[in-house]
Amino acid sequence: MIENDGQRFRFSEAPVWEWQRAYYEQQGMQAWTDNQVPQYITSNPMIATAYAEMIFGFLQDLAAKGQTSETVTILELGAGVGRLAFQIVTKLCELRDYAAITLPSFRYVMTDLAADNVTGWRNHPSMQPLIQQGLLDFAQFDAMQDTELNLTVAGTVIRPGELGQPILIIANYFFDSIPQELIYVGEGQIFECDVTISNADVSTNLQPNEMLKNMELSYAYRPAPEYSKPDFPYRDVISLYQEELEDSHILFPAAGIACLERLETLSQSGFVLITADKGDHRLDHWKFAEPPEFVLHGSFSLTANYHAIQHVFEQRGAYVRFTSHHYKDLNIGCMLMVEEPISYVNIRLAYMREIERFGPDDFFSIKEWFDHQLSRMELKQLLPFWRLGKYDAEFLIHSAQRISDLLPEASDEEMLDIQHGIQMMWSSYYTMDQMGDIAFLAGQLLNEMGLYEDAKHFLELALEADGVKRSSAVLYDLAVCCYELELENEALSYTREVLVMEPDHEEACSLLQSLES
Repeated sequence: MIENDGQRFRFSEAPVWEWQRAYYEQQGMQAWTDNQVPQYITSNPMIATAYAEMIFGFLQDLAAKGQTSETVTILELGAGVGRLAFQIVTKLCELRDYAAITLPSFRYVMTDLAADNVTGWRNHPSMQPLIQQGLLDFAQFDAMQDTELNLTVAGTVIRPGELGQPILIIANYFFDSIPQELIYVGEGQIFECDVTISNADVSTNLQPNEMLKNMELSYAYRPAPEYSKPDFPYRDVISLYQEELEDSHILFPAAGIACLERLETLSQSGFVLITADKGDHRLDHWKFAEPPEFVLHGSFSLTANYHAIQHVFEQRGAYVRFTSHHYKDLNIGCMLMVEEPISYVNIRLAYMREIERFGPDDFFSIKEWFDHQLSRMELKQLLPFWRLGKYDAEFLIHSAQRISDLLPEASDEEMLDIQHGIQMMWSSYYTMDQMGDIAFLAGQLLNEMGLYEDAKHFLELALEADGVKRSSAVLYDLAVCCYELELENEALSYTREVLVMEPDHEEACSLLQSLES
């Protein structure tokens, strides 16, 4: 049964935040791999490339200022399953190596509240080359209170004032998931919105996600004169809300702003923030706003108040950009809280190219449409879309059958582009539970195109990923590849293994006869 059932809480101190915290601590990385918490929209190669381009621009700006001697720390808050971090670092290395210019070195630090996530990243097979190159480190970090970073690989601590370069912070689905205040503006006055939580399910020992699913909320309002006091740290933005809004509920990100302020103290030179969330930076969004809607996905998320964050830091001299057009699913912003932010030309240009003109939110909208049009598309549409999405493995999962159907009419150039796409996809693939399926799809397509050596490589990866469970479909395709490559002993072995599993497998029986004759 819910603790304190019916008790009234200040919104930021309600039990829902404890349940949120407990959920992530209990689930660890399973929260994302089980598709409970959304992660694709902020973890695909499209957004990783956009972020890498902005970070690369930032490194170029520092180099132009002669600041190349000290390493730049890139800090991701709530790094989730780790897919975004891996792809950003991979693509950033590609840009660095291709440009071959003098840049400051960088170190990407993944953080999370859950210690098990930190351990999972450090032991993840895809991370090992990056760790060995000194490009990747990890830290357990509590966004509500921590003031330093304990790096697990380097074994060092980053304390306030120790960084000479500005720290670059990445915060995706972060500000909407940590405690927020809830205030109400009415007749020019500020009220605190307290919440009462009751539970329709009176059974005991409910898990955090069950508590969230079964909760019932009601709100009560009380005057909050503390927000209007001259010494309230965010008085300017509160005054704006009093003047401009009426009958409006506002989620106020005091904890998120305080977290940025604490992270800012780590550096002597300020910070840069790249952030994406379900949240708005326009004041009009908060006009006549109803009480917040809890979006449940194992945990929960609310709407991030980017307007307050932007206003607070702009008052201190920050340069902040969000798109001039309205977002649909993901609002992406860039903040330069540094000295003379306008002089950081390359990162500002990268934001224009990668976010403003056409960005990850636009791509995600098109991808939703694309998924429904797949059966009517030809290779001349499929392959450019795959390139647009930076050779995402998700594309192959959805499109492999359609590509297979189109192969008989494919030109040599199109088949070479498919082969190239598979190689590009795999070069930045982050190992997850789907690895075996993706490798099998790649192997099947290459096999159908007669690229048997490449196909054999991917089919062996699929077989290895299966572990104890060896798929007869993978084994048969491997047998065919080995037969075509004149590796008769291997072909015979794989064929016999298929027939042990499926004695009536007609194709395998026929192949066995050919091999034995």
